[in-house]
Amino acid sequence: MARIAGVNIPTNKRVIIALTYIHGIGRTTAVQIADKLGIAHTARVQDLSDEEILRIRETIDADFTVEGDLRRNTAMNIKRLMDLRAYRGLRHRSGLPVRGQRTHTNARTRKGKAKPIAGKKK
Repeated sequence: MARIAGVNIPTNKRVIIALTYIHGIGRTTAVQIADKLGIAHTARVQDLSDEEILRIRETIDADFTVEGDLRRNTAMNIKRLMDLRAYRGLRHRSGLPVRGQRTHTNARTRKGKAKPIAGKKK
């Protein structure tokens, strides 16, 4: 099993799909990395040589913010908004949608499971 950026990527999948297991790398970025290093899009991780895996690891470390650093960055940005008492920070703190979505109905992902209110029916 190849280990890149602290993540064990699956060996039987194609390189582009396997790279998306790393937090911060999606399909587009994985394709860019493969093109930059000259790795075929159809190549499987198990078919890569140790040198190619090392080149992928070095490219990701040099050019991209991934895994722990990215998570830390995101958490610090949210914490900064909360400390500033910005509107977006207040929405994060209260667990409501941040980007202007309606909350009268829907928004169940952010608000959690619906809680029944006693005496609501007439």
